[in-house]
Amino acid sequence: MMVQRRAVSAVLAAAALLVTAGCSSGDGGPPGTAGTTKPGGTGTRSPSQAAEQAPPAKGTVKVVRTVTEGLDSPWGLAPLPEGGLLVSSRDEGTITRVDERTGKKTELGEVPGVSAAGEGGLLGIALSPDYASDHMVYAYFTSASDNRIVRMLYDAKKPAGEQLGAPDTVFKGIPKGMIHNGGRIAFGPDRMLYAGTGESGDRGLSQDRGSLGGKILRLTPEGEPAPGNPFPDSPVFSYGHRNVQGLAWDDHQRLFASEFGQNTWDELNAIKPGGDYGWPRAEGRSDDSGFVNPIAQWHTEEASPSGIAYAEGSIWMAGLRGQRLWRIPLKGTEASAAPQEFLAGDYGRLRTVVSAGGDKLWLVTSETDGRGSPQGGDDRVLELRVS
Repeated sequence: MMVQRRAVSAVLAAAALLVTAGCSSGDGGPPGTAGTTKPGGTGTRSPSQAAEQAPPAKGTVKVVRTVTEGLDSPWGLAPLPEGGLLVSSRDEGTITRVDERTGKKTELGEVPGVSAAGEGGLLGIALSPDYASDHMVYAYFTSASDNRIVRMLYDAKKPAGEQLGAPDTVFKGIPKGMIHNGGRIAFGPDRMLYAGTGESGDRGLSQDRGSLGGKILRLTPEGEPAPGNPFPDSPVFSYGHRNVQGLAWDDHQRLFASEFGQNTWDELNAIKPGGDYGWPRAEGRSDDSGFVNPIAQWHTEEASPSGIAYAEGSIWMAGLRGQRLWRIPLKGTEASAAPQEFLAGDYGRLRTVVSAGGDKLWLVTSETDGRGSPQGGDDRVLELRVS
């Protein structure tokens, strides 16, 4: 095991539990949602949710191996169906393929138009739902004028550095800033494109449903508002967010998202279509019935969450400032036990966690992002076995 970088107290955060509605996609809402109760309502659990089995209250994490080292400001990760991992570099604006067996790195190319500054740059990446036939890679990045989503053809037969086609802009106009650019993108079980955005430091954008800042967006692969969205002709799926950094679905196609708090509470939320998650009027749990409360919350020094993944009945959440991996066991859309921390301080800041199938996860460190203390080998991709 690596020498622990710094003393980090192993303080378990108090689980902030909310009885949120937990319906599968067959219960009337768009697939990939956490239910269909009215925004802010607590609802009641469906019979199918009540019958769900929670995982054990305590789990385990084993670092199986270091997959690769020497990555520069890694941010997004997308496993390829043919083998290999695509990793985006926030500051370099490049996408690199990592051979998950040997750790060899091959640069696909640089994404044109990336303007990296502060927390902005080349952020999340995702594969087209038709990747097997179209070989399209989607990317969320900060340009000179906004945050936007593009797609590019990936051709592995071309020479290294020339494997990315010209970017086709799918969606643009997301507010940009030195902070709070959001950036996580993922295709849901419904084959729609979800994007987590930030309010770019302008708090008022989060409650403005006419703004794209501080939202979760739901789009078609072509960038149009997805059918079934809660607001007519709008890409907005949920609002009242500060800075959404993680998106993941459970086995019942329910969407969860992680979110940076300001000074007090970071959040893990179960996402409802049309839900108002409170920022800036609420940070963490609130007594206001108009807001959807988080299913768990942490003090910011214990989390500052980025990517999340679902595996073995739990959400796994990477912490930047908190420098640890959190396990949140689920029963429906509730936390079934107190969150549990792992790897506290062992690998520094943790940026992205992605399911590798079954009980395996890919975990990306983030010591070279300007806020860490990089040491030899940083940054790296780790393979984990979890329970």
